[in-house]
Formats: sequence, structure tokens, C-alpha cells
Amino acid sequence: MANQTEGWLKGFFPRGLYGRAALILFLPVVVVTLVVSVMFLQRHFEGVTRQMTTSMAQELAFVAARIDRADGQRDAGREIAVPLGISIGAPETEAQGDQRLFYDFSGRVVIEELRAHLPAIRAIDLARDDKRVIVTIDGPAGPYSLSFDRGRVSASNPHQLLVLMVFTSFLMTGIATVFLRNQLRPIRRLAEAAEDYGKGRIVPYRPSGASEVRSAGAAFLDMRNRLERQNEQRKMMLSGISHDLRTPLTRLRLGLSMMSPDMPPDDDELRAMEADIAEMNRMVDAFLDYARDEAQDSPPEPTPVSDFVDSVVADARRAGQQVVLRQLEGDPNGRATFRRDMLRRALENLLGNAARHGTRAELDATLGPRSLRIGVEDDGPGIPDDSLDAAMRPFTRLDPSRNRNGGGGAGLGLAIAADVARAHGGQLRLGRGQRLGGLRAEIVIPR
Repeated sequence: MANQTEGWLKGFFPRGLYGRAALILFLPVVVVTLVVSVMFLQRHFEGVTRQMTTSMAQELAFVAARIDRADGQRDAGREIAVPLGISIGAPETEAQGDQRLFYDFSGRVVIEELRAHLPAIRAIDLARDDKRVIVTIDGPAGPYSLSFDRGRVSASNPHQLLVLMVFTSFLMTGIATVFLRNQLRPIRRLAEAAEDYGKGRIVPYRPSGASEVRSAGAAFLDMRNRLERQNEQRKMMLSGISHDLRTPLTRLRLGLSMMSPDMPPDDDELRAMEADIAEMNRMVDAFLDYARDEAQDSPPEPTPVSDFVDSVVADARRAGQQVVLRQLEGDPNGRATFRRDMLRRALENLLGNAARHGTRAELDATLGPRSLRIGVEDDGPGIPDDSLDAAMRPFTRLDPSRNRNGGGGAGLGLAIAADVARAHGGQLRLGRGQRLGGLRAEIVIPR
């Protein structure tokens, strides 16, 4: 029950950092402002109104007592009413009830206090003229009215406090919003730089903002630099080893070519040595392909997905591979941002694996609103479910489908595809194909 309540409450709170920071900053201010406004208006203005009305009620009682002693002669009370700012006249209404405007909150207090101090009041009218108070009193000679200025029983311009409070609140909220946006901008820049790096894009970034944000930015730059150095060292090592292996391979190939005239053309040992040299050449090429510097590839750029997929399938067919494009879902004219050379190399490795371990392959693509998915499926033996993770590791060969004598390579095809997917901020998924029954490999990258 508690988890359900917590999940229900989370649905009402903003998910972004800016929204949550604004909520933390503004919600207490709004609540305190409302509480203070209500308490101040209720206690201060109501108390002031009661005090002013009590004083005015005593003056009205004094005038009414003078009129009563004169047997209801209203002229007898004018001597003291005029100096007090009170007008005496005939009753202006026959109603027995009190009248006030619906938004006149202080009028309720005025009516209560006047009736509490003047029991002879017949009616109190605050609605006919909102600037005057008309009190109808029953006298010995009949009813008469006493009227006075409304400002004598109510605080003048009570709305000014509300207007000033609201204006000040909006002004301070605007200033706080500007400062809050400036404080959150470095965090947003850091998040964008980390997201771009996850997609294989190194964008310029300089730590800024508060000291904590600067520390996080500096740590991110250190981490990015270390990863780049390690990646560069790994590729330089593989590239150096592969280049160094080409020299002895070339000597072996030259030696075999010089030995072949003296040996029978059907010599099994000679053919086995030539096959080994060819296999080693393929391994060296695979090492160089895996260790190729990403800086030599084209930068990420918006690319028409349909044209790109068609060109990959066409190149595979020219290489003698049985590959067909099954379908392309999504906008046929849609574009996605990726490195063309890197993604092409990854797909060529997947198609090469499909050609080696099966007779035909199918390629399909789906361009969604936020991601691009390209799948390659073959009719080969596939990979057991418990070996899918191991198949994506570099230099991993799975038997019997990856047989060295069958030209299986160095076990880098899936590793290269997985690295390319990770460099684009995506992933490589392996599984059993539903149509052809062999291995299905999917590269999923953000658009």
C-alpha cells in the first residue's frame, strides 16, 4: 500500500532537475506567503476593523442617546452629530435585514460590532453606497438613519497589501528563476556532454558553475581522457602487432612461391601451408579492422537510411553473398545520425559471418522516432543462448560453428559490431532468428 501511494505521488512531481529545483524553491515560498496573508488579513484587518467600529459605535450611541432624550427630535442630535461627521436623516429603507456586497469581507465585522453595541438598530446598509455606512435605528418618534463615511470603520485600501505582496512575489520569482536557470545550465551542459560521449561524439566541454558541478565536470573530463588514452593504446598495440606480422607472412609467402616449382602441384603439405598463410592474412586484416582509429572514420552526420541500407546490400551482393533486403519500416525518406564508415564496417562483418555460417541472409531495418534498428538474420546453425554474451567478446571463437579450418576468422566480427554500436550509444543484440532459424544480430542506435 505504501509503495502504491509513493508511486501515485511521484506521478504528480516533475521528473526533470529544473522542475524539481523550482518546486523545492517556490513551493515553500508560496505556502508561507499564503499562510501569512491569510493570518495577517484575518487577524490584523479584522482586529483593526473591530477596533474602529467599536469607537464609531460609541459615537453613534452618544448621538442616539441625545435624540432619545429629546423625545426623538433629530434636530437635537445634530449639534453633536455634525462635529463627529455623522449625518442624521429619515430612514432610507424599510428593510429589517442588513445588506452588504458579497466581496465585502470586512463588512461582516462592521455589522457584528455595530449590532453588539447598538441594540436598537433596525438595519445596516453597506451595499447601496460602498463608501458610506447607513444605520437605521428605532427611536421614540420612529425610525431614523445615521450615516457616516465607510473609511471610519474599515482600514483604507486593504487591497494594497495584497497587490504589493503579489507583485513582489512575481518579481522575486522571476529573479529566482533566472538565477536557478543559470545554476542548472552547467549541469545540463555536463549531461549533454556525457550523453554525446556515450554516442561516440566528443564535444568541447569546459567545467563551469558551482564548485560541486565543476568537480563533477572535471571528473568527467578526466574519465573521458583516460578512456580515450586506453582505447588509443589498445588500438595502437593491435595495429603495431598486425603490421609487424605482415613482414614474416610476406617472407613465408615468398618462400613458398620459390619452393613451389620444385614441389609437385598437388602436394598436400604445400597447400596446407598456403592455407595457413591465407588464414593468418585474414586474421591480420581482422586485427587491423578492429584496431582502426575512429578518428579516420567520417564524423557522425545525418544520413538517409534507405540509401545507406540499399548500398550495404548491393555491396554484399557484388561480393558474392546471398543477401536480400526484407523490409524497411518507418519513413522511407527518414534520416539518422551515425558514422557511415563505422556502421558499414559493422554490417559487413555481420553479413560476412552470415555468409560463412549459412547459405543466405536477410537484412531488415526499422527507423523509429528515437532509434534506428538494423537486423541481419541467417539460416546457419546459430549460437546457443548461453554463449551469446561470450560471442561478442574479442578473439572468441565458438565451436563447431566457428571452425578455423573453415575460414572462421579471428573471432572479431561480432566484437567489431558491438564496439560500433556502443560507440554510437547503442547496443548489439543477438538471438535466434524467427524466419530463417539461424543467428539474428540487431544493431540498435539512437537517431
